[in-house]
Amino acid sequence: MSKIRANFNKASSNYDENAFLQNEIATRLSEKLKVISINPKTIIDLGSGTGFISDKTANLFPDSTLFCVDFAQQLLIKNSLNLKVCADAYQLPFRSSSVDFVISNLMIQWCPDLKTLFDECIRVLKPEGLVLFTTFGPETLNELKRSWSVVDNEVHVNDFTDMHDIGDQMIQSGFQSPIMEMEKLTLTYEKVLDLMHDLKGIGAQSVENRSKSLTGKTKFKKMLEMYESYRENGKIPATYEVIYGHAWKNNNKFGAISLEN
Repeated sequence: MSKIRANFNKASSNYDENAFLQNEIATRLSEKLKVISINPKTIIDLGSGTGFISDKTANLFPDSTLFCVDFAQQLLIKNSLNLKVCADAYQLPFRSSSVDFVISNLMIQWCPDLKTLFDECIRVLKPEGLVLFTTFGPETLNELKRSWSVVDNEVHVNDFTDMHDIGDQMIQSGFQSPIMEMEKLTLTYEKVLDLMHDLKGIGAQSVENRSKSLTGKTKFKKMLEMYESYRENGKIPATYEVIYGHAWKNNNKFGAISLEN
C-alpha cells in the first residue's frame, strides 16, 4: 500500500489532466445520486483524490457535512473542499455509527482486503446508512493483459475483483442485499504508449513499472507489437469494466436504488 500511496502522491501534479475516465465515471455516479431519497447529515467521500465526486456530492447535498478522505496527501491538497482527512480506508478516524452516507469513486480496486474495508464502512455507518461506490471489474484492461500474456507469465496488470465476490463480502460484513451492476467503457488511443502514459499519470503504474526493469526492453517491445492486433479504425482500444454497487447497513425504509444505465 505504501508504494501505491507514493505513486498517487507523485502523480498528483498532473492527475486531473490524465484522469478523464475517473471524471467521466464520477459524473455518471453523480447522476445516480440524484435518485437517492435520503438527506444525509454526514458524508464520507472515501478515496476522494482531487475531488471529482466530492464537488458533485457537495452540490447535491449542500446542507451535509462532507469529509474528503484519502491516503495520498498530495491529492487531497488539490481537492477544493475544506474538510480533508488523510487516512487509510482500513482505519477510518470516525466514531462508530456516526456517518449517514459513504460514497467512493474508483478506490475499492486499490483495497485487496475487502473484508477489512467493508467492516470499517459498516462500523462508521449509522443504522440505515448507505454505501454507494464504483470500482473496476476483472475485464478491465483485458487487451493489455492478453498482450502481456503472450510475452510471459508474469503479472503486469492488476487483478480486479468480480462484482459477485464484492457483493458476497458486503453481505458477510453486514450489509443488506447489495445491488451490483456493470457496464463496459472503452477509451481509444493513437498508440499503446499513450495508454501507458495515462496509467502513469493517474498513479496506476505500480504494475507497469515492471515492464522495463524486470522484463526488459525486448519483451516490452513484443507486448506493444501484440497490442497492435487490437487496433481498429486506426485506434488502440482500452476496455474498462465499471462496477456500480450500493447497499444499506440495515433494513431500510427507502427501498432499492435503481442504478440502471
